[in-house]
Amino acid sequence: MTLSGQVEAIYRSESRRVLATLIRVLGDFDLAEEALHEAFFVAVQRWPEDGIPDNPRAWLVSTGRFKAIDRLRRQARFTPLLQEQADTLQAADWSDDDVEDDRLRLIFTCCHPALAPDAQAALTLREICDLSTEQIAHAFLATPATIAQRIVRAKGKIRDAKIPYQVPSRAELPERLDSVLRVIYLVFNEGYTASTGADLTCEDLTLEAIRLCRLLMQLLPEPEVMGLLALMLLHESRRPARTSANGELVLLDAQDRGLWDTSLIAEGCNLVEQALSTRCFGPYCLQAAIAAVHAEAACAGETDWRQIIGFYDVLLRAVPSPVIELNRAVAVAMEQGPLVGLALVEGILQRGDLHDYHLAHSARGEFCRQLGRLEEARAAYEKALSLTQQVPEKRFIMRRLAELNPPRQ
Repeated sequence: MTLSGQVEAIYRSESRRVLATLIRVLGDFDLAEEALHEAFFVAVQRWPEDGIPDNPRAWLVSTGRFKAIDRLRRQARFTPLLQEQADTLQAADWSDDDVEDDRLRLIFTCCHPALAPDAQAALTLREICDLSTEQIAHAFLATPATIAQRIVRAKGKIRDAKIPYQVPSRAELPERLDSVLRVIYLVFNEGYTASTGADLTCEDLTLEAIRLCRLLMQLLPEPEVMGLLALMLLHESRRPARTSANGELVLLDAQDRGLWDTSLIAEGCNLVEQALSTRCFGPYCLQAAIAAVHAEAACAGETDWRQIIGFYDVLLRAVPSPVIELNRAVAVAMEQGPLVGLALVEGILQRGDLHDYHLAHSARGEFCRQLGRLEEARAAYEKALSLTQQVPEKRFIMRRLAELNPPRQ
């Protein structure tokens, strides 16, 4: 690999960790972001001559810190108070002993209850996962300008309210947990099925979400933390089989189960059993239980759809949601046939729910296709195609359309 390729790889693997540590050291999001970019700029200049350091992360943090101090001192000519801030940073020691926990500290800061829930998620996805405002906007069905405003306001709130950059005390953790789990799962979902782009998945994001959840479970081994970790592990176990060799999307029932990661399945199923045995489980545990039923089936034909429907029934009572209702409809169709599934999906759409959700229209198209109602199937697939921004999903829907009879002239 060329040096430039190595620097790019280090940026991909380390930049968010470096940023998290710089935020802890500097105490300011914007200053830390500027310091991060300056550190990598210096690295591109110096590493070709000096070589890549043994600990690139520590080198980048140290370089970024000094660049931030220099920036503050230059600006102190116009704002004298910045000189005091620069002197404080110069005198302060920083240790890389706790660097592994910095991103966990940062996610609790980003998910602080003083911030609105939509701002928590947007800030975490931007600062921890380096998603663009466009990617986040697609995930939230919002405009990039709206997302950018949320992020700016969230940073200002953290600064003005002096929200601490720390993991909450054990007494505070339970009330802070729901938002953190939600954001971690959002991060995982963006990696498991990327909202836009040529690739279906982004392994860096899924693995980072799993790593964050493992850290959280060490800190707070609650059933819902176990459930979320199990859910992500079970989904991640299927990732190698979700696309063909040429990058085409492969649906669950057509996947080569020999490609599934059995070690992740075993770990995930064990966590599900532990969580359910507590009798204090919630939505993540129930979703993980559904994923475990899929994982334990040797082939698609052996899937226990009745058990899955039962879990969905409990899940819907706990968390009423049209998306969960759609997933249940698909399970019902597998158990009772496409006509029953179609009636359920059309009921959801007729209520006005999921009108802009491509998977609802794709499911309707699939049921119509199976029933031989080809014109309706074509219309549903075309609607799904118009709503999809993910390239492999677009290609999959286009293949489905090509399989249908040509429209009447």
